[in-house]
Amino acid sequence: MPKYIMFGSYCENVLEKRAPHRQAHLDGLKQQKESGVLVTLGPTKDTTKVFGIYEAEDEATVRELVENDPYWKNGIWTEYEVKEWIQAF
Repeated sequence: MPKYIMFGSYCENVLEKRAPHRQAHLDGLKQQKESGVLVTLGPTKDTTKVFGIYEAEDEATVRELVENDPYWKNGIWTEYEVKEWIQAF
């Protein structure tokens, strides 16, 4: 199955703004992980960027997951891109 990376940006004051949406976000990620579509996802140390790896049928599936995430719907993630990734090692 193809792998995809997602790389995006967080809003300013992310730590405060994400608080009301954090549990729903984490619950959704847990479901994605358990289903096998999400390999890993997390912020950069400075909380300005988000990086994720997905294993999915196609790019559209990954985009649907991102755009249905509470962080996207509530402006915590402000932009993102998805690229198919070839895991060399």
